[in-house]
Amino acid sequence: MSANNRKIIKDFPRPEKSLINEFENIQTANIGDCLDRDAALYSNIKTINNKNLVGPAFTIDISDGDNLLVYIALDLAKEGDVLVISGGNYKERAILGEIIAKYAEKKNLGGIVLDGCLRDYEVLSNMDFPIFATSISPNGPYKNGPGKINTPISIGGKMVTPGDLIIGDSDGVVVVSPKDMNDILKKVNEISIYEEKLLKNIEENNALDIRWAYDKLEKENYYFIDYQNY
Repeated sequence: MSANNRKIIKDFPRPEKSLINEFENIQTANIGDCLDRDAALYSNIKTINNKNLVGPAFTIDISDGDNLLVYIALDLAKEGDVLVISGGNYKERAILGEIIAKYAEKKNLGGIVLDGCLRDYEVLSNMDFPIFATSISPNGPYKNGPGKINTPISIGGKMVTPGDLIIGDSDGVVVVSPKDMNDILKKVNEISIYEEKLLKNIEENNALDIRWAYDKLEKENYYFIDYQNY
């Protein structure tokens, strides 16, 4: 097996904590809108307990159904880190359960994002610690490797680099490069102001301005037909 599949990078640069904190109350949907509506991991990676997460990605690339490197990651990860585990969307063997989740919580990690399977769902679904995964199985994991820690990984249709900001809520998970964080904050504020105006108009005037949609139809040469003339 290639040495490239047995690489463990102990540490990586993280965004400033104060900058990370500014994303805590921002919806993933608004962040996605700022990134060409294409920032989200695949929709099958879902919250299992409706707890939101925000933090820098601590990446783990594992073999199907094998969690050896997850234990090493738990030892190396720092407070606030989000364990982002590329499990190949393998659905027949759980990568983690109550023990790993509770230890991650005790270490004050930011959460777990896994494109793979977990178990002990009843316990995990009632924890305050945010966990996102694709599926559930009682089958336990192998512990043989190989795998990598803190290298760029592919997960949920996106490339995630250690230190990327991971934001998760009930809508899903999005990824933000540190170099884009300040720009995203500015754009999100503009979106929030715009949406507040729309919602206020709906509430007070029972109206939603969709002139832009009609303008689009006209530009694309749509036409309307009365039912009786159809």
